[in-house]
Amino acid sequence: VTVTAPGQEESSDRLTLGTVSVEGRAVPSQAEIGNLPPAYAGGQVARGGKLGMLGNRDMMETPFNQTSYTAELIENQQARTVRDVVANDPAAFATWPGTGYTDPLKIRGFEASNQDVAFGGLYGVAPTFNVGMGMAERVEILKGPAALLGGMTPLGSVGGTVNITPKRATDDPITRVVGTYANSTQLGGQVDVGRRLGRDKEFGVRINGSLEDGDTAVDDQYRTFVNSIAGLDYRGDRLRLSADLGYQLQNINGPSLVTNISSGIAVPDAPDASSNWFFPWGWVDAEDFFGAARAEYDLTPDWTGYIAVGAKRTHWGRLTYFPSVKNSDGDLSATPSHLKYIYDTNTQEAGVRGNLTTGAISHDVSLSVTRFHRTQKSGNENIGSAITSNLYAPATHGGVQTSDLATPKTAESEFVSIAFGDVLSVYDDRVQLILGGRLQRIKAQNFSSTTGLVTSDYNQSTVSPAIGFVGKPWNKISVYGNYIEGLQQGAVVGSTYANAGENLAPYISKQMELGVKADLGDFGATLAIFQITQPSAAADASNNLTSDGQQRNRGMELSVFGNVMEDLRILGGMALTDATLTATADGANNDNNAPGVPGIQINLGVEWDTPFVPGLTLTGRGTFTGEQHIDNANTKSLPSWARFDIGMRYKIDRPDMQPFTVRFNIDNVMDHDYWASSYYPGYISTGAPRTFRLSLATDF
Repeated sequence: VTVTAPGQEESSDRLTLGTVSVEGRAVPSQAEIGNLPPAYAGGQVARGGKLGMLGNRDMMETPFNQTSYTAELIENQQARTVRDVVANDPAAFATWPGTGYTDPLKIRGFEASNQDVAFGGLYGVAPTFNVGMGMAERVEILKGPAALLGGMTPLGSVGGTVNITPKRATDDPITRVVGTYANSTQLGGQVDVGRRLGRDKEFGVRINGSLEDGDTAVDDQYRTFVNSIAGLDYRGDRLRLSADLGYQLQNINGPSLVTNISSGIAVPDAPDASSNWFFPWGWVDAEDFFGAARAEYDLTPDWTGYIAVGAKRTHWGRLTYFPSVKNSDGDLSATPSHLKYIYDTNTQEAGVRGNLTTGAISHDVSLSVTRFHRTQKSGNENIGSAITSNLYAPATHGGVQTSDLATPKTAESEFVSIAFGDVLSVYDDRVQLILGGRLQRIKAQNFSSTTGLVTSDYNQSTVSPAIGFVGKPWNKISVYGNYIEGLQQGAVVGSTYANAGENLAPYISKQMELGVKADLGDFGATLAIFQITQPSAAADASNNLTSDGQQRNRGMELSVFGNVMEDLRILGGMALTDATLTATADGANNDNNAPGVPGIQINLGVEWDTPFVPGLTLTGRGTFTGEQHIDNANTKSLPSWARFDIGMRYKIDRPDMQPFTVRFNIDNVMDHDYWASSYYPGYISTGAPRTFRLSLATDF
């Protein structure tokens, strides 16, 4: 803040104050509520994000490669779900068709399940299959395992984690209405309303709702998507509260799923991306009711205690089939199946976070206790005989009859953990050492759907340590490194093995990473090299199932973001990955490339604020994905592919009229037909056809 007497020129004798926050009440650095890291130059990413139990940290003080995408980017790109945001990240990509109903990812070449997305740092709360972006203030993608930071994920993802930070009311009122249209006849709308109430604006209310309905860009496919959430918060002198209550509904007729390539059959040419070889009578319905609440209390100015709880109920069903390609002509065959599931999830976290000093060393200390519990009820049936069709000339079929499936309890799991972390800093925080560990207990049971009896019982514990460091040799450069582990439930050995019934110890994935970060004020970059080893089950010569299988991914990532010129922004980067099967059953596939991991991936987007039309911004993004093997034996592969997306937005903000913004985006502008990714050995996904989205947003 520069103080100048009224009517006088600014002199060299200026009084310069430290940074002063004038928005709401000040909160201590260890708090989370009301302590969102600010956006970086250009507004597309943030300066930092949530690191689990360590709380929110600035990117230059984080010993991991994390990118936090902002609500501004989500709005400008008209991102609908997490997969649309991930399209900006070179280290992550979606593995199911974009015209499907779910968004599983791969991060650093390992699976990151859609069911492992966190909401406000809590697992098991976000909608199960994909997350509508109307609720998201930030989408934070942390690369690599993170067992110390947040505990074991529900489905054991180790490549990385995604966290959704929900929107909160701002000091300035928000009333925004958006109308949307997408090909073919997808009409929709969004509403975003936020207010702060009270003498000191201590109470906040933020309500978001969206609806999309109509035919999609794929033949014979109809989609309805509803997402709504209400966020409340309170900012007191020492007490802060927040709560979210949400609902999401997704219904798709003729949904796209992954396609299997039968043994001995070469990968066929990609069909027309707009064609649909999944019958229009197939459907998926998914409904989520979810909520979360968090409370923080400042015990002292330096110490804050917190507690968070969340819950979700998911109802979903599916009538469809996973087709197999049977020959080089693209003939398909599969038996339809009908599924019905109910998930009941609840999760809790409590802890304390604060700082203290011992001699010349300052400490940021964290203690966290977590619990996650999920019950699964399910029923399924195969219907009739195999149905045939063709990739290039989809057949017609009159549909099948289904019954009302019972849903007995079939699985239950509980994860409980306690973790401790300490960030030790010296030399004005220019050198930091992060130490910590988490004790995790994993309990899981499966039940017979007919008798209700336990068919398998798993109960194991393990400790997951981590260490990281950050060094700042110069003001604009940070050097970092980490060793951290990921955690997955080990197998319960089946009856076909000599050691049937044995509980294998939890699979422990291990990451080592080194990197350097640059913050030049308007432009930032991260360069990282890493190695992750992931164990897996494999049978030995005596037919004992062990956890001696292993995949090793080594790679280098370059991420860039911010302003390269005053009116020109870039976002994206490049990832080089060497994914190798280092230990397989009988060594049959040792040293082969792991399936579904491209050796190179490039994502680079640009935004240009045109000088010739004020308020007009032109955008573009190019994506290149290298060749991917789709089987462990490396006999089949998907060819490399490239895609280009373009867009524009025009913003009018004049005092004599309501401000409004027109946005128009086209993905896959060349309408390229391609196989995009391999979800699981032998199963592949098609890329989405040319898709355009148009929106008109206005603020009142």
